[in-house]
Amino acid sequence: MRPIMIRKLFARKKTEERPERPDHSARERRQKIEIETTDSTTASQTPRRDKKDSPKSRSGEGAEGKGEKGKRDAATENRGNRGKTDSSSDQRRGGKSRSGGSRPRGGSDNRRRNSDKRNQRPPQAVSDRRYAAERKIPPLPEIVPPPPCDDKKRFCDFDLEKEVLAACQDAGFEYCTPIQEKSLPTTLRGLDLTGKAQTGTGKTAAFLISSINHFLRNPVPEEERQPGSCRMLVLAPTRELAIQIHKDAEVLCKYTPLRNLVVFGGMDHAKQREALARPVDILVGTPGRIIDYSRGGDLKLGKAEILVIDEADRMLDMGFIPDVRRIVAKLPAAGKRQTMFYSATFDQKILRLVSSWLKDPTNVESEPENVVSGLIDQTFFAVTTKEKLPILKWILENDNVSRMLVFVNRKDMAQRLHDRLRAAGVTCGILSGDVPQNKRIRILESFRSGKTKVIVATDVAARGIHVDDVSHVINYDLPYEPGDYVHRVGRTGRAGNKGKSISFLCERGSFVMPDIEEILGHEIKCVVPTPEMLGEKPSKNTSGDDGGGEGASK
Repeated sequence: MRPIMIRKLFARKKTEERPERPDHSARERRQKIEIETTDSTTASQTPRRDKKDSPKSRSGEGAEGKGEKGKRDAATENRGNRGKTDSSSDQRRGGKSRSGGSRPRGGSDNRRRNSDKRNQRPPQAVSDRRYAAERKIPPLPEIVPPPPCDDKKRFCDFDLEKEVLAACQDAGFEYCTPIQEKSLPTTLRGLDLTGKAQTGTGKTAAFLISSINHFLRNPVPEEERQPGSCRMLVLAPTRELAIQIHKDAEVLCKYTPLRNLVVFGGMDHAKQREALARPVDILVGTPGRIIDYSRGGDLKLGKAEILVIDEADRMLDMGFIPDVRRIVAKLPAAGKRQTMFYSATFDQKILRLVSSWLKDPTNVESEPENVVSGLIDQTFFAVTTKEKLPILKWILENDNVSRMLVFVNRKDMAQRLHDRLRAAGVTCGILSGDVPQNKRIRILESFRSGKTKVIVATDVAARGIHVDDVSHVINYDLPYEPGDYVHRVGRTGRAGNKGKSISFLCERGSFVMPDIEEILGHEIKCVVPTPEMLGEKPSKNTSGDDGGGEGASK
């Protein structure tokens, strides 16, 4: 026990001799920092005073005179002043003071109202008058009918609303194309229709004009419409085609309050879903995105009045028919809706779909004697794989090319050819499945504006490119499916313009020639390229590294 007592006495003595140190606990350090911050803030916000009149100097003098106790009192006083300053500033802002005081009613109400505005859902229905104000509908112009023509029918010869005729006049639509002239008498009466026409014959305008005219004559009261509902659903196989149909709808709805929307995969999922919070008149979309929103409850198809299936054969080739079946099952039954079914080719599979989805349809054909438009000059060159690129360069330099589409069969071929053309100084873009959607849109817009002269594409973009001034289509590789040849070639010779289709018939392409001849209905004559087209003699390198082509070595 004695050693323990000695240690206690020694520790007590040592503590008494030790000088008093400030408490460096976390709480004291935090208070010290707050005091220093308050002092500096108060000094910067208050006007400068003489040192002898400053409250801080007086409190400091008192602290110095009273020793340690005075310092603690001064710190307590500064903390109290800081609390008052924070409380007064919070009250000026309409907020709540640190001391727990109540916030003024005005600040609370304003914040609550702002919160309600942020959490408020979009309006469930928009009247025609309000949407017209949003779109800034221009006044109707004077409609000037074109002169009569014996072999062509004018749009003004049909019973169309003035808003539709004015939009057609602004778009330069004066006379109907054959598919329009044959379709409009049926579709304006609300009957089902199947149309066989190649791309670029005006079938998009045909089904849009009759549908817009129906909506203007049969408006639906606002209180009967639901959020996410649509009056017309247009299904397209590709995103590019859906975007183009939506653009055409916007042009033809220029003088109407109708609301149009396009939905497709690859981008803007949340933004497109928010747009469905209001009723839609014309909804254009790809099957996958339509199913996505329908399953999520954002899209309601039970009250759709019109269904349009565009390029049904392409949907069949791409495997979209099961998705289309699910969509059709959510629509009103056949006979309770109007269905328009368009395809460039009709086989037994397509005809079975027609019999299940349409009721007593009227069948129309545009120029049945020609699968490919007579405005397109078709040429087939018998070449080897390594001769393709020199001929393509020669065509670009000597054949007055304004816009050119070059089609290949695979993504790696597209990238290789694109790189070779860029290295040769050709301004070109690439469209394939590996290109993001937003970049594909920018490339197409650059192509339409003329900034990009050449686009190298795979069949994934063959039916999505709708540009009227494409002068040349090059089949760098003949397609695997003969029906795709018709759709590739249909990118040129549109809207009454002439075009050229040039196909390279190499070792592998010769195997699909009989099927293409069967579709075209005549024998294909091949042309041998001239030495001028080939330029220099082909190198002895047999690896086929020519910038692409199906016969190139892998």
